Amino acid sequence: MNPVSAVALALCLMVAIVLFSRRAILLYRLIRMGKPAKRFDDLPGRVRAEAVVVIGQSKLLQRLLPGLMHAAIFWGFLVLLPTILAAMIGIVDEHATLPWLGEQGWYALMVDVFAFLVLVGVITGFVIRKVQRPARFVGSHLGEADAILLWIVGIVVTLFFWHASRIALGLNEYPAAWAPISSGLAHSLDGALSPTVERAAVWAHVLLILSFLVYLPYSKHLHIFLAAVNVFFGRTKSRGRLEPVDFEAPAEEVRFGAATVTDLSWKQMVDTLSCTECGRCQDVCPAYNTGKELSPKLLIMALRDQLLADGPKALAAPGAKLQPLVPNAVTDNVVWDCVTCGACVRECPVGIEHIDHIVDLRRNLVMVESRFPEEAGSMLRDIDRASNPWGRSQGDRAQWAQGLDVRVLQPGEAPPDVLFWVGCAPSFDERAKKSAISTAKLLKEAGVDFAILGPREACTGDPARRMGDEYTFQKQAQQNVATLNEAKVTKIITTCPHCFNTIGSEYADFGGRYEVIHHTKFLAGLVREGKLKTLAGDRKITYHDSCYLARHNDVIDEPRELVAASGQAVEMPRNRERTFCCGAGGARMFMEEKRGRPINEERVREAAGTGADTLAVGCPFCTVMLDDGVRETGAKLQVIDLATLLSEAVERRRQSDQDSVRS
Repeated sequence: MNPVSAVALALCLMVAIVLFSRRAILLYRLIRMGKPAKRFDDLPGRVRAEAVVVIGQSKLLQRLLPGLMHAAIFWGFLVLLPTILAAMIGIVDEHATLPWLGEQGWYALMVDVFAFLVLVGVITGFVIRKVQRPARFVGSHLGEADAILLWIVGIVVTLFFWHASRIALGLNEYPAAWAPISSGLAHSLDGALSPTVERAAVWAHVLLILSFLVYLPYSKHLHIFLAAVNVFFGRTKSRGRLEPVDFEAPAEEVRFGAATVTDLSWKQMVDTLSCTECGRCQDVCPAYNTGKELSPKLLIMALRDQLLADGPKALAAPGAKLQPLVPNAVTDNVVWDCVTCGACVRECPVGIEHIDHIVDLRRNLVMVESRFPEEAGSMLRDIDRASNPWGRSQGDRAQWAQGLDVRVLQPGEAPPDVLFWVGCAPSFDERAKKSAISTAKLLKEAGVDFAILGPREACTGDPARRMGDEYTFQKQAQQNVATLNEAKVTKIITTCPHCFNTIGSEYADFGGRYEVIHHTKFLAGLVREGKLKTLAGDRKITYHDSCYLARHNDVIDEPRELVAASGQAVEMPRNRERTFCCGAGGARMFMEEKRGRPINEERVREAAGTGADTLAVGCPFCTVMLDDGVRETGAKLQVIDLATLLSEAVERRRQSDQDSVRS
């Protein structure tokens, strides 16, 4: 044992621990300052997320090359972690190593292989950044990322030289053949220099690791510590659900969104500190990809910078006046560009929930500052006054069903097996009405006992909630839950994914627990059961996955079953859970798209590029938006709801059967 080396190492460790702890304590205090968030339920789901997303690197591996690059580095460092302790032991006593593990040849082989893979990963990272230069890195701190990669190279190279010099000096406790790379390097070392190389390499290795650990809390690579934490506390169920505002809480505790950094929840603070600046969210964002100001990545980075600037002030002087998040961190345009499609959330490898941040910024602007796009104000007033965003009379809600002999459920009547929740768009928009009519005809064809609420049905409040007007949303939710509970409804189908998500995922917070099924899933079940017999036609159909259906709620396969029953299917490049938004979500259906290129036209061009003649949809908002996109682009496409396509397939089958009987 070398006492001088032991003292020197102890001093280095002490300095590193003090510097690391100083920053770590500040970050911990900032997070503790955050508002409450209920994230301690569903332990099995959280453990599963850790295993799949963190250890398995599932989200990163969706993009093969960068995914393998990151996985190689991540898995490599997991394998190499024990070598840090081994190196510290080696500094104090060059003849000692880790008990048992340091003597195992198989572990030496693993270290050699994974250290090499880390180097390959780093080289790949440099190629991606310097040669490919993907657009998703725009706005990221690439200089810092380059420094981190070079740091990793230094750590791995010094590890190889330390192991090689130990083999050259005969200090290895395992057969040298188990470490082929280190052994090969050992043959190139000058025997006389080996002791010097061994001391220099082990000290350089440890000092690089300690300085790396000290630097991490001050850098964007803080995600190395916080990513696993953030993934663990992410949503495991009901991804489309938003946290409600508790208006019944004492006035000083009600959180009307986020005005300053002290209004962020602790989970949102961890979100901002976990960001890797990888740009995957930016790459898939419909707003960013159509030339608008919003970049989910830059939004989170800006909130992080504001937290690190104002957070210490708030800790030092509680109640101090802080800069508003809007427009100091992000502009109003950034806040209103979002369509809440969830593409950013799904893509993020560290579990950041961008939509929660944006909706909280909107809540403050709407409910506290009364600051929002003018046309959105008309929509909110119409929901509050007329119980629908179109401002139409509630007495007109059932007009679409005239002549269809659809039962309108009256107060006190026995509930049907299934309640058909029609929604506002199919009730009042001429193009969206077709889906309701087709659905009703198919339900009658299959002998389903169903009814509608007619004038007693009101807007679910989804546009108001995504707009940030939580008060109007809760008023609508409580009214609808009271109606449904009074009617003793248990099973609901709806054509609108927004109604489907709101009633199914959010009404439980207000006492409304129902089995909610999207009409595509319900109709697909009727086809499988033989209650609806179909004959596919010659249409070439491409199906547009609604964000609130596929991405937020995992309804993916059943709509495709209906497409297959109706014609020849062809997929768009962006499909299923990685679909591209129509532009209607987040209350954007009721706001003018004044910046960049229209999102709906972008999606229509993608659909037209498949060569299809029919663009199938499973959402009334998508029907309206994509039909407008077809008109504006001149695409040779017909936008049709899946229920209407299925109705045509049923009629074809009926006609074919009749022709067979006559012949």
